[in-house]
Formats: sequence, structure tokens, C-alpha cells
Amino acid sequence: MEYRRLGSSGLKVSALSFGSWVTFVYQLDESTATKCMDYAYNVGVNFLDNAEAYANGKSEQLMGNIMKNLKWTRDTYIVSSKVFFGGEKPTQRGLCKKHIHDACNAALKRMKVDYLDLFYCHRPDPETPILETIYGMNDLITQGKIMYWGTSEWSAKEIEEAFKLCKDYNLRCPTMEQPQYNILHRDRMENEYKSLFQKYSLGTTIWSPLASGLLTGKYNGGIPSKSRFNVKGYEWLREEMENTDFKKIKEVGEIAKSLNITQSQLAIIWCLNNTNVSSVILGASNIKQLKENLESINIFENIDSKIIDKI
Repeated sequence: MEYRRLGSSGLKVSALSFGSWVTFVYQLDESTATKCMDYAYNVGVNFLDNAEAYANGKSEQLMGNIMKNLKWTRDTYIVSSKVFFGGEKPTQRGLCKKHIHDACNAALKRMKVDYLDLFYCHRPDPETPILETIYGMNDLITQGKIMYWGTSEWSAKEIEEAFKLCKDYNLRCPTMEQPQYNILHRDRMENEYKSLFQKYSLGTTIWSPLASGLLTGKYNGGIPSKSRFNVKGYEWLREEMENTDFKKIKEVGEIAKSLNITQSQLAIIWCLNNTNVSSVILGASNIKQLKENLESINIFENIDSKIIDKI
């Protein structure tokens, strides 16, 4: 496993990490999730990604139970949560100080840990001043409840404002951003965030490297019944699929075939090739899928970057 610094921090995260979005609870029961987490950990994955919104908190609870049962020592892994979508009531959503505080404490309880390594603002909140959000995160760092804070799907303008406010008020700056990044969704990472990487060495833990499975090629002929595109609450994924460039996906498949690797592995390697990516978050609905995707890190070392650059 390769390890990369998380932005300007000294924290080393595995280049490939394991996340629970959509799969935990909905597609993985505790037995299979345990096998996946155990395997990932044993091949060097040290970062596990989660959020209060995933399966309405049940994903964090499941991950917490597994971490406890596997008896990992706390200094050997990195775990995250995200705050924004906590519930339907006004005080259960957004990025006001109260919800940030409540969401963190709830995540700690569900995951059975004393602190979170990474805590993200899951989306920007136009109804809460960014300075209030920063104070909320800064307080949690001071209290020892989180180590680093960051953002997810914030615009470059919003992140820039956060850095400016942190410097003006002598508060902890964000360390990382979690954007979607894949062959089909690349503009934000490659263009919009360019100045942030240059000025602040912003870390990134990117999600959906396979474009929710589209880049595997398995949806070229339609949507299987057990696909995440049919999971209740994720109808927006199906809408995105309707605007997908399937010609590009087939091109990726042809290149992968010429390299004698799977289409999924090529898509993951493409993400790893970007030096501004700190970690690529993988999801999996079974252990076989996870093993195939984690093998990408070993293949990556032997792939000519010029081939990747042409995609």
C-alpha cells in the first residue's frame, strides 16, 4: 500500500481507502462488511470513511461495531464522519455550531471512538455564516474530539473564504476536501481547485472513482435489479446515468483490455495518477469486488503514466 500526506498535514493516509456510502446496511450485512473491513485493513488500508447521513446513522453504527469486534488498536486507523444531513428538524441539519457539536458527539457514540480523525462539512450551508461553521470545527479540535476538519463538495470560492477567515481570526484551517472525482467528473479537481492546491496544499479524499459503477462497464446494457441505482433515496444517481457519456466508458474499456486489467482498475489508477489526490475512497458490495479494486495500487506502479494522461 502507498501512503500519502493529507494535504499540508503530517497525517499519512492510504492511497486507497474504504467507504460505507450506499453499501453498508443497504447492500452489506455485518458479516460481509466485517470481511471487507478486515481484508482492507490487512492489506494496508488505514482510512475508513463514513457520515451521519449514510443509512441515517446506521452505517456508522455498523462500522463502529465491526471496529470494536476486530479489536484494532486506535492508533492504527483513521476514521471520518461528515455533518450536514442529520435529520428533518431544523436543528438536525446544516452547519450551525449546535448541529456540528451534536453531530460529532452522535458519531463518536455510534462508532464507539473517543475522537474522529477527520470531520467534514458534508455540503456548504448558505444559511449559516462560514465563520460560525469554522468556530464550531475549531472548538471540536480544541476539545480533542476531532483531529482535522474539512469540506465536501464546497466551491473553490467557499473554501478560499474559509481559509481567509481562519487566518484573520487565528483559527484552524481546513485540511482536506472530499469531492467527486472520476474520468466522467473531473473539472472541479483539475480546474476549479487548481489555485487551492497551489496556495494551500489542500488534501483531497475523493469519492465515486467508478462514477457509482458506471465506469465498470456493467451498466452499458442496462441497470441490474440489485444495483445502487435502484436503492431508495438515491434516485438522483439514476438521473445522472441518463446523461452519461457511454462512448467514453467504452473507450476506457478498450484501453483496460489492451493493458490486461479490468475497467474498474483502470478507472481507479486514473484517479491515483493525480498527485493532488490524497486518497481514493472505494466502495464495494462484496469481498471479491473489493479485492479486485484494491489490487489497483499494485498495478499502478507498473502502468505508464503517459497512457493514463491520454484518457
